[in-house]
Amino acid sequence: MSATKKTAPADTKTLPGFETNPSHILPQKLTLESTLKFRCHPGVSCFTACCGPVNIILTPYDILRIRRGLNLPAEEFLLRFTTPTYLEKTDLPGVKLHMDENGRCPFVTPEGCTIYPYRPTTCRYYPVGMSYFHAAGSEGSGAEEFYFLVKEPHCKGHEEEHTQTIREWRIDQGIDESDEMNRDWMEIVMRRKSFGLQATLSEPAKKMFFMASTDLDKFRSFVLSASFLDTYEVDEETLARIKEDDVALMHFANKYLASSLFGTRTLKIKAEKVKERAERIKQDQANAEKRAEETYKELLNDHEQLKKQVAEKKQRDLERLKKAKKK
Repeated sequence: MSATKKTAPADTKTLPGFETNPSHILPQKLTLESTLKFRCHPGVSCFTACCGPVNIILTPYDILRIRRGLNLPAEEFLLRFTTPTYLEKTDLPGVKLHMDENGRCPFVTPEGCTIYPYRPTTCRYYPVGMSYFHAAGSEGSGAEEFYFLVKEPHCKGHEEEHTQTIREWRIDQGIDESDEMNRDWMEIVMRRKSFGLQATLSEPAKKMFFMASTDLDKFRSFVLSASFLDTYEVDEETLARIKEDDVALMHFANKYLASSLFGTRTLKIKAEKVKERAERIKQDQANAEKRAEETYKELLNDHEQLKKQVAEKKQRDLERLKKAKKK
């Protein structure tokens, strides 16, 4: 299922990779070797026009990269610069950049983007979009990727005399790094989307997805807690990395989400915990069977008592009838 099929509201446009108005999408299916005629720079008359009004959904790596650039902890960045939302066609909670009072990105100025070196992935892609397909329940089967071009009327970058391939565009914009960092998380989102909205997540699962996807500081505290380490197998090398390395922690978070949401084998529960769970299930089943047997015996006893009461009443009625006849 594509991540780019939903029509955006009339007063907004969503950057490629998420919700893009199909009327601006050229019908050609592009590859890495397809050519793109486009250039954006301060001399273009529409410079920064694409920065609002716009919905910019943030991936975990977007959040990490931007807040590092701003030297902010996760919680402060989320509170100051983001708004909670749901990822398109899923019940997965995420965040988007909070626009200013004019509906524009809070980091854009007339001179350009103030966070350009660590701008979000969707900004890097524009005006190229990528569709990413994944079949439901097909772990490890891979996904189909292809590209398309977004050509909005206001954008004059398409009139610039600069041609390059999609592959060259990706390298120039630093997209390869973004996609590599986002891949596992996007895999989770696409798999969830492929199941459709008829399969809803529990509230605890939604909260866990949100925390692991947006606030690595809190997720690190969760992972390093005694209860987590008592439950999951985490080798010493991995544990040492996720204590200090945010990127390693982000990848670990994706493994945890894949395991908890889809039952993948990316993160193993300790054997003793599996045994404890099996014993608990077995004990619960035994208790249920015992309760069922006790209930059955109670029903039998009630039935026998009822039969006895009916028989005694019948006998009393017969005796009253005999007495009435003698009179």
